[in-house]
Amino acid sequence: MPVDKQILYQYIDACELVKETEEDIRKIKQTRKRIEQDIVKGSSHDFPYTPVNFHVEGLSYSVVSDSSSLEVQEQILEERKAAAQAIKLQVEAWMLTIPQRMQRIIRYKIFDEMTWAEVAAKMGRKATADSVRMEFQKFMQAA
Repeated sequence: MPVDKQILYQYIDACELVKETEEDIRKIKQTRKRIEQDIVKGSSHDFPYTPVNFHVEGLSYSVVSDSSSLEVQEQILEERKAAAQAIKLQVEAWMLTIPQRMQRIIRYKIFDEMTWAEVAAKMGRKATADSVRMEFQKFMQAA
């Protein structure tokens, strides 16, 4: 299955989206597990009416009433995460099919977000920023 080369530009966003979505899912799970606790003071029913402390805990009403919406939100986030991971896998599989030199250029420029001068320095072999940029542009424009 050929991959559109423009998907490269989605790779960085897909990686970040996976991280952000995992954090959102963690927050939802934490909300669902939130237990409210309190201490209530009272006294015994009979004389001498001695003071007594009672420990009370349970789920807050908002967590119980929003349980189904939290499940829907979590399911949507899981789907978003799966879609982002699919993009990452497509790019990583496609990268194995291109020449190694271009793999390095793409990794440095797109994934590591280096400048063309930095990419050229990493590539070595008297590469210049312009030569590496032109090589990348020709590759991206080729069918």
